[in-house]
Amino acid sequence: MVENGHNGSHNHGDHAEYYSLRAEAIQALLVEKGVCSLDDILSMADKLDSRSPEDGAKVLAHAWVDPEYKERLLKDAESALLELGYDLPETAPKLTVLENTEEVHHMAVCTLCSCYPRAIIGRPPAWYKGLAYRSKVVVDPRGVLKEFGTELDESVQVKVIDSSADYRYLVLPKRPEGTEGMNEEELAKLITQESMIGVTLALSPQGVSAS
Repeated sequence: MVENGHNGSHNHGDHAEYYSLRAEAIQALLVEKGVCSLDDILSMADKLDSRSPEDGAKVLAHAWVDPEYKERLLKDAESALLELGYDLPETAPKLTVLENTEEVHHMAVCTLCSCYPRAIIGRPPAWYKGLAYRSKVVVDPRGVLKEFGTELDESVQVKVIDSSADYRYLVLPKRPEGTEGMNEEELAKLITQESMIGVTLALSPQGVSAS
């Protein structure tokens, strides 16, 4: 199942250049209207580039240990992130966190280009931007999961969520068994970039120890 997660959808007849031109136009308009300066925009870009998967892992590990925080994160990701000191820019695309459970497994993709939640987990991996992943995941998601070594029971519903210029998605992986006594720092090490995209599960404690 492929979902856009919003009322609109990608128009695959458009060119990726459209989004680049749109970003440039918005940037010019913000500067022209005095909303912010070019230096402000460049500073924010540098801030986003400083983000890494470790930032996202810290947030999601906190959600694992704090059910009330997890509820807030799933309902309003931007506000919940602010609680932990992650202030997303007002112009950033809307971020939604999707929880993987025993019944449902989410996978994120951008079929048109490489839209990605950089504001919290940094730059996307090369394979995420590649045509092979973007084209195959929508037609054979379980096949893609197997390529990453992920086997799911047939009873689990797999949902592929398509990002866009206006929407970004972050996957909250299912907490592994046997982690009840682990603290947030230890739990964060189980959450990988791949698991936050949804192509793998979170690592097991044994897997981290082995590495």
